[in-house]
Amino acid sequence: MLVASLTVTKLRWLRDAEPDAAARVHRVLLPHDYVSLHAAAPGTTPFTDRGDASGTGYFDAAADGGAGAWRHDLLAAALGHDAELPRVVAPGAVAARTPSGAVIAAGTGDNMGAALGMGLEPGDVLLSVGTSGVASAVGTVPVRDGSGTVTGFADAAGGYLPMVTTMNAAGILDLQARWLGVDHDELARLALEAAPGASGVTLLPYYGGERTPNRPTAQGTWHGLTPATTRADLARAAFESLLCSLGEAMDLLVAATGAPPRRVLMVGGATRSPALRALAPAVLGRPVAFPPPGEYVALGAARQAAWALAGTDAPPSWPLPGLETVEAEPTPGVRAAYAALRERTASWT
Repeated sequence: MLVASLTVTKLRWLRDAEPDAAARVHRVLLPHDYVSLHAAAPGTTPFTDRGDASGTGYFDAAADGGAGAWRHDLLAAALGHDAELPRVVAPGAVAARTPSGAVIAAGTGDNMGAALGMGLEPGDVLLSVGTSGVASAVGTVPVRDGSGTVTGFADAAGGYLPMVTTMNAAGILDLQARWLGVDHDELARLALEAAPGASGVTLLPYYGGERTPNRPTAQGTWHGLTPATTRADLARAAFESLLCSLGEAMDLLVAATGAPPRRVLMVGGATRSPALRALAPAVLGRPVAFPPPGEYVALGAARQAAWALAGTDAPPSWPLPGLETVEAEPTPGVRAAYAALRERTASWT
């Protein structure tokens, strides 16, 4: 399944909604391809990298021994005709130079940049808690999932970056704080007051629809509310639902890759919450490592630039300092209640 976030589906929309505009398309570039081209010296041909190319829907990242190759047939099927595409630069290679002669690396996508900046290795699962939730892992074998649940991206280092994405993540906590009339510090304090399982309150947080599972018209569902339900229960249910959603994304990723996680890392602005840090290992049922706050996408871009300058076969060593690993007694009943509510509501959308 080609989901709406891929370039190919947007081109098909253009063909269907604005056929005259689609007919005039002669070249398709991604945003970073366009920016890179305009930073390069005159006469440079457009270029991209495997990572961002793998998000188009018309690129085979495993072709040509892993170098990847464009699928012009899929592009033409979506757009209605073929179009010019950028050359794909090998990981770590010099893509171009500026008018003054400075080196320009290939660039890449945000999740690929974060994986490179954090130095993720096979066996690591990264959970990112931002506007959306993302479970990703680097690997040496491509993942092909016909359902579209696990997106088989390429990474920025010559491997692969399968990924599962949810629509609802940190916004779950924002909304709960607003409803309870508290800031995020107080929301965390309330959540840690409540017992595991939030006294039987379970939340399915599909407020704006959901991508994983694929329920675009779903709404948020609260279950188990009673006269005894407290503000602390409501706060804890919000955190537990977010972590259950991420846990299901991680499980789908692990099932697709066939590789149990050696280490689970969690990043994103919401990880500053002491409640999220305390509850994550309990709900996920395993230790969770929290890197120090940082701009890991930017660090990945810096590491890629250093690699292009070094001209080596592999990116320079870039250890991740200051990991804080948190452990807790597992609370499997929380995941079980969440899964039961998800199944119960499957026919509602």
